[in-house]
Amino acid sequence: MKKKWTMITSIIALILVVGVLAGPVMSNVEKPDYKVIQSEQNIEIRQYEPMIIAEVEVDGKREDAIRDGFRLIADYIFGNNTVEQNISMTAPVQQKENQKIAMTSPVQQQLAGKSWQISFVMPSKYNMDSLPVPNNNRVRLKKILTKKFVVIEFSGSNSNENVIGHENQLMNFIEANQINIIGSPKYAFYNAPWTLPFLRRNEVMIEIKQHF
Repeated sequence: MKKKWTMITSIIALILVVGVLAGPVMSNVEKPDYKVIQSEQNIEIRQYEPMIIAEVEVDGKREDAIRDGFRLIADYIFGNNTVEQNISMTAPVQQKENQKIAMTSPVQQQLAGKSWQISFVMPSKYNMDSLPVPNNNRVRLKKILTKKFVVIEFSGSNSNENVIGHENQLMNFIEANQINIIGSPKYAFYNAPWTLPFLRRNEVMIEIKQHF
């Protein structure tokens, strides 16, 4: 019995260590570049620089959609893609090969009609010409221009209760400050699933309508 409890204690300790270490590991990956324009407690107005995203559209419940969408995009960035390269100046011949793309954070999720759009921001070293072409036609590469978002950041799980609760808090802030928004909320999750809830970084973000 003592050995059994020792083993259980060891497993729990290992899980805690992995959970704690997962935070710093994910914090080292590249994240979208933005400037904070205004800050009030855990809510910020941010201006995001132009970026390229890899995006898929998935049907189903939110939790299922983000899992399935993550799998499709991970398949692309881990090598299910094609690099087209000219190998001769006089007789251009295209050589096809696979290329791994560095992981970034966060994974983003947004409702579009009855489907969910799941996306990853591509590393900043790439442009639309240098990114490998997805072999799966469900994965789309899109260039996003400079945009402003109002964002609420929070920890904990990505459960519907936690996400919607903070979305409501963000909407109250938007109404109180008469911010003109556009589109549906976007959810951003920065950490690996095994990260302990209190170490996680989650966000609800809504685009601010800009007047030109």
